[in-house]
Amino acid sequence: MRGLKALLLGADGFIGSHLTEKILETTDWRVTAFDLNDRNVEGFKKSADPRRFAFKKGDIFKEDAWLEKQVAASDVVLPFAGIAKPAYYLSHPLWTFELDFEQNLKVVRMCVKHGKRVIFPSTSEVYGLTSDEVLNEDESPLIVGPVDKMRWIYSCGKQMMDRIITAYGQEKGLKYTIFRPFNWVGSRLDTPEDAQNRTARSITQIAHDVLEKSEVTLVAGGTQRRSFTWIGDGTDALMALIRNEGGRADGQIFNIGNPANNASIRELAETVVDVMKGIPEYAARAERVRFVSVPAEEYYRNGYDDMKNRVPSVEKMNKLVGWAPKVGLRDAVRMTLVPGRP
Repeated sequence: MRGLKALLLGADGFIGSHLTEKILETTDWRVTAFDLNDRNVEGFKKSADPRRFAFKKGDIFKEDAWLEKQVAASDVVLPFAGIAKPAYYLSHPLWTFELDFEQNLKVVRMCVKHGKRVIFPSTSEVYGLTSDEVLNEDESPLIVGPVDKMRWIYSCGKQMMDRIITAYGQEKGLKYTIFRPFNWVGSRLDTPEDAQNRTARSITQIAHDVLEKSEVTLVAGGTQRRSFTWIGDGTDALMALIRNEGGRADGQIFNIGNPANNASIRELAETVVDVMKGIPEYAARAERVRFVSVPAEEYYRNGYDDMKNRVPSVEKMNKLVGWAPKVGLRDAVRMTLVPGRP
């Protein structure tokens, strides 16, 4: 697979920037990257070999001609542009749908037209309110809440993309792989502005609250459970999907998560605080932190709904691709809080 040409949309995002970094560091592949922002890829723009990395800053809503040209020139397309923060599902539900569904559907249709392989990011949220204790890609039912609970517009859009991509595979021969990330954490997960505006995801918001307020807000007491996954484990899995040895990932949906790191949001917060106590520059504020429970309706306003637990089965990834997660929760928290420190 030497010299593979990858088109990565949403390259400045959390997953996109980490995957770009891993590709450039470990392969000879070429990455054509696209995003509305360039904060996370700024370093790659300066240091990467221009024969292997090209970045275009632009709006996916307005760049159809450029996008189609790049799809046609690529070996694999990774349409990672999207909204993946619950606070935005509630405050901007139409924008969430338009970006996550309509724009990605446009790109997938370009892949069908030009016969290109697509690796699409679904979400663990598609499982919704299913009662399965362990979530299986090919068996667990996908159940969401009432229409007026806007939390589910993201889940529904992603689920519909999963179904459309699968249908294109069956009817039009589209080569595809779909993956469902389970609460990946690491550096670049959110911006400081996200945390300031209280729209960041859990680990970022917790750390911000410790440093800025010495008070951590737990939505509904933090009893919700998630399976947190280190970004490095996640990108290792994606590299295996891109390589696709023996074609074993073709036409498959994979969970990518760490069931061993299943913890409640309160347990995550306690781990974050405990890790921060061991970091000299954070220790003083972490020592005096307190936890405050806030009703979900008060924190998120109307339209919020939630699932109690999400535990992925990763047997399929292990059996077909040979991948398994390695990094435990405490190490993942520590490396998120202090990137680059072992």
